[in-house]
Amino acid sequence: MIRPAEEILDVVDENDEVIGQAPRAEVYARGLIHRCAFVLVRDADDRIFVHRRTPTKPLFPSLYDMFVGGVVGAGESYEEAALREAEEELGVSGLPAPEPLFRFLYDSGGVAGKWWSAVHQVRCVLPVNPQAEEVAWHAFLSEEELAARLGDWTWVPDGLDAYRRLREHRAG
Repeated sequence: MIRPAEEILDVVDENDEVIGQAPRAEVYARGLIHRCAFVLVRDADDRIFVHRRTPTKPLFPSLYDMFVGGVVGAGESYEEAALREAEEELGVSGLPAPEPLFRFLYDSGGVAGKWWSAVHQVRCVLPVNPQAEEVAWHAFLSEEELAARLGDWTWVPDGLDAYRRLREHRAG
């Protein structure tokens, strides 16, 4: 099994065009632009899957997130990565294909460079068994419950930005 740091990613430019490939550790260390898939997961009751990342995550450990997802592997599409990551993190198989909503270029402010972020949504009616290596805690929260925790919990900054953009996208 390939360790996450050794995973090969496509390196892209400011226009999301592939310009090369590099191991994830090098992409992060050099601040190279890469791709990530974000998936907002809702259950049958329209609640949102929220989780706290494990303390062993290389980026944003122990922070809360309202998206599942991760880096897009070399040669992989955003949609393929969204489905793969959602099924892995939720611990399910047979999830419907996540619906793509929009993309944006996220700048981490020097933490790990920039990444193109493709936001998706999916409904999961399957019982979840989140991946222990990725998810330290989880719950399905209503929009109101999530909104009440936005100021109280420490969230991953890219997920928080994606969630703000998603609310604007829906309002627009």
